[in-house]
Amino acid sequence: MRQSEYIELEDKFGANNYKPLDVIIEKGEGVWVWDVDGKKYMDCLSAYSAVNQGHCHPKIKQAMLEQAEKLTLTSRAFRNDQLGPFYEELCTLTGSHKVLPMNSGAEAVETAIKAVRKWGYLVKGVPEDRAEIIVCADNFHGRTITIVGFSTDPTARKGFGPFTPGFKVIPFGDYKALENAITPDTVGFLVEPIQGEAGVIIPPEGYFKKVRGICTANNVTLILDEIQTGLGRTGKLLAEEHEGIEADLTLIGKALSGGFYPVSAVLSNSEVLGVLKPGEHGSTFGGNPLACAVARAALKVLTEEKLIDNSMNVGAKFLSGLKEIKNAKIKEVRGRGLLLAVEFKSNAGGARSYCEKLKEQGLLCKETHGNIIRFAPPLVITSEQVDWALDRIKPILSR
Repeated sequence: MRQSEYIELEDKFGANNYKPLDVIIEKGEGVWVWDVDGKKYMDCLSAYSAVNQGHCHPKIKQAMLEQAEKLTLTSRAFRNDQLGPFYEELCTLTGSHKVLPMNSGAEAVETAIKAVRKWGYLVKGVPEDRAEIIVCADNFHGRTITIVGFSTDPTARKGFGPFTPGFKVIPFGDYKALENAITPDTVGFLVEPIQGEAGVIIPPEGYFKKVRGICTANNVTLILDEIQTGLGRTGKLLAEEHEGIEADLTLIGKALSGGFYPVSAVLSNSEVLGVLKPGEHGSTFGGNPLACAVARAALKVLTEEKLIDNSMNVGAKFLSGLKEIKNAKIKEVRGRGLLLAVEFKSNAGGARSYCEKLKEQGLLCKETHGNIIRFAPPLVITSEQVDWALDRIKPILSR
């Protein structure tokens, strides 16, 4: 079929809840993808950081095929031979005590909300049904009813109420606002180390050291949503490492499976996840053997192929190249590792047209919030491939 025919099918039968670029991708390998007409593109979005290891990594694919031939699903009614090793390897890698596996990032967020609320009642002594979780303005933690209820994005919220109570919103990057918002009923602070969907918003230096101290002093659990920033994206295994802190709960997903299968996890100290008892939370597919085998392979690829170091080093080169672009319409260029953004001024006419022009040059990226472009290629990208990308980005973004 022609690309236009695929687009017609999507428009006719699909819900109109996305506005993708009009390219029909049918194949991927490493940093490259090909459309149905055979045109080759560099992927500079990485499925919102889900394919940090590159498209169709052969080692992850092999692990998936081998496990699929043996056993895919048992539910958690029975044990399987992949779950225990997955727990051990993930805890060893991240320094965590406990793991609760789920499927999507939003499910990991919902799991953390449930766990810290229960911890608040059983351990901290908050009166029943009064637990409060503090979040940040411009957050993005998923799209469930509870999560959009504490979003500040009108598009995410409008028409979906009534919303779940128990959340308080403060500005991102303002530790004084956190101090002032905490009450005896506060059980958690849920925050992204870098706000990815908001446009790669990086907090002031030292912010998370202050946050860690405030949460500890007030017996508030620090919950870091590392679903997009984690697993090498920012040049560290977890973005919290940039300030040398440890969260009480860390949420990971996306690249945990290298793009092959939905896998997420809540990483925690024993105290918080220890409050959950059999029957209180779970998932039919969470922790299934296929997911665990894929995730184990995905983690090995990240570490054995030194993709985290590559993200740091090649990301610095990419960021430096983007900062060389001269255009009065550009407000700011920022980023960490291979999570980069170019923000245009509000009167510049938006970022969509730049993404469409870059598509024509064989590079795929996507605008966010109208005037920001994220550049987040797979962590397997080489220095030479960054040069290739910049050779196409600079002329387009200079106009």
